[in-house]
Amino acid sequence: MINKLKYFLIALSFVAISCNNSAKKDSTTSENTNMETSETAKISDMSIYNLPSHWTTQDGEEIELKELQGKVLAMVMIYTSCQAACPRLVADMRNIEKQIPESKKDNVQYVFVSIDPETDTPERLTAFAKENQMEDDKWLFLRGTEEDTREFAAVLAVNYKQISPIDFSHSNIISVFNQGGELIHQQEGLGVNNKETVQAIIDLAK
Repeated sequence: MINKLKYFLIALSFVAISCNNSAKKDSTTSENTNMETSETAKISDMSIYNLPSHWTTQDGEEIELKELQGKVLAMVMIYTSCQAACPRLVADMRNIEKQIPESKKDNVQYVFVSIDPETDTPERLTAFAKENQMEDDKWLFLRGTEEDTREFAAVLAVNYKQISPIDFSHSNIISVFNQGGELIHQQEGLGVNNKETVQAIIDLAK
């Protein structure tokens, strides 16, 4: 699964490189271009930070994924009106977080990406975070456009499909990324043994 995602990210990186090369031709923005080139040089072709998507947090702030660079990411795709799998995924993420040593907790970001951006407004995401006692900075909830959400789901190998006005069928995958945004480990299923996931985060969170 991870090998397939690598090919997908490599293809996206070529798009990012092409955009950067075009920007270099504009002399009026040469300083900004140099800064961008320096920043992108720090990440590999396999990094999700090459994705040109934009997201809104539960606080209504607009961010790009590359702003998360420098932390280990534990990431899952859910939707807040889900009554079946998603509560279990939330519980799994909470269980993983509890097992991370105190000395490493500040180096890990737990990210929930909505597959239902139409319903999951920042206000709804804020309410969901409060309902689940996930108001600390370590818990981040994101919503994007339908296009960006689909693209990101493809990167994570997450399949989802709307089956009713309020319900989706979807994969149950928790993904772990290193500080450079490279996919290191995935856990699939609900309530599964998360020993390997926890260890992957601990090993990365230096």
